[in-house]
Amino acid sequence: MKRALTLMALTGLIAGCGGEQYQDLRQFVKESGANMRGRVEPLPEVKPYEPFTYDAFELQDPFKPRSQLADKSGAGSGSGPAPDMNRRKEALEGYPLESLKMVGTLQDKNKKMFALIKTPDNNIYQVKGGNYLGQNFGVISMITETSITLKEVIQDTAGVWTERTSSLQLLDEEESKK
Repeated sequence: MKRALTLMALTGLIAGCGGEQYQDLRQFVKESGANMRGRVEPLPEVKPYEPFTYDAFELQDPFKPRSQLADKSGAGSGSGPAPDMNRRKEALEGYPLESLKMVGTLQDKNKKMFALIKTPDNNIYQVKGGNYLGQNFGVISMITETSITLKEVIQDTAGVWTERTSSLQLLDEEESKK
């Protein structure tokens, strides 16, 4: 009995001490939850599907090359210095002209000039007059010690081929190391 009485006294003592320990936390939770309201924004209104009918079959197809478009319309066909589309492409025609760099020149015993061209993947090619460079059908017309002059053939939106002159300049030593 003494044991039971001691046990009851300890239980009462523990229960009396623990009641006020977290009262401020309980009060804070009760107050902070009182002002909160759960509100979910309504979903946006779903617009009904409106089918679209494509009626542009008479317009030019944007996925066909311009030369085929020009041949169909008759505008620009045969006008200007058109390039030879049936000739075999050279290796340096796969690169844009802006990405090619002239890094040097060579001259043979007959005084014929050759140029050294560096591609973006760091390959060096030797070219001479008549070789093709760039993606605009550029033909090398002249090589000097400091530059290459070439004639490019480009096509405008009307299908007319025009000729323009472009050049590559020899790189300085600092530029060629890059």
